[in-house]
Amino acid sequence: MSWYGGEEAGTALADVLFGDYNPAGRLPVTFYRSLDQLPPFENYSMAGRTYRYFEGDPVYPFGFGISYTTFAYDGLKIAPERVEAGQSVQVSATVTNTGEVAGDEVVQVYLRDVAASVPAPIRKLAGFRRVRLEPGQREEVSFTLKSEQMSVRDDEGKPFVEPGEFEVSVGGGQPLPATGEGGFVIGGFEVVE
Repeated sequence: MSWYGGEEAGTALADVLFGDYNPAGRLPVTFYRSLDQLPPFENYSMAGRTYRYFEGDPVYPFGFGISYTTFAYDGLKIAPERVEAGQSVQVSATVTNTGEVAGDEVVQVYLRDVAASVPAPIRKLAGFRRVRLEPGQREEVSFTLKSEQMSVRDDEGKPFVEPGEFEVSVGGGQPLPATGEGGFVIGGFEVVE
C-alpha cells in the first residue's frame, strides 16, 4: 500500500518492486484480522486496543515492515540491571544483516512493566533507530531508557515509577512471542526503592 504517496508515489513504488530500492518503512498502526478482535467501543478505555494493549494475533502489527534482506539480533546488554527510581538504563544490542543485499533496519526497543500495581501497557515503544547495513555487516545500537518511560499513572493521572521488574525487547518489530516475528532479543532489569 502506498496510501497518499504524492506525485512521485508511482516512481517510488516501481523502484521498490523492481529491487532498485530496498524498503525499510514501518507501520505506525496495527492491522487487525477482524473487528471481532476489538472490544466494543463503550468508553475510552484502551484495554484490548492499539499495539500497547492488544494481546491478539494481528495481520500486521505496529512496527511491522519488509525488506529484501534479513536481520538478526544478539548481544543484548542492559546496565545497570538494578536501578533506583529516577535513574536511566542503558540498553544495547547487535544487529546483523544476514541477507545478500544492503538494507536499512529500523531497530525498535519496547518496554514492559511486568508486575505493575495499576493498569499499564503490555508493551510500549521506548525508542527506535534506523541503521544501514551492508551484507554481513554488524552494528551495536544503543538506547537510553529514561525514568519517565518506566512510569505508570495513578488514579489522578500523575506519573510515578514503582519498584519492580521490567522487560526490554530489542528487534525489528514489536515482540510477538507467539509468532517470533521481529527477530527480537529479550532481557530485563529491576527498579528498586
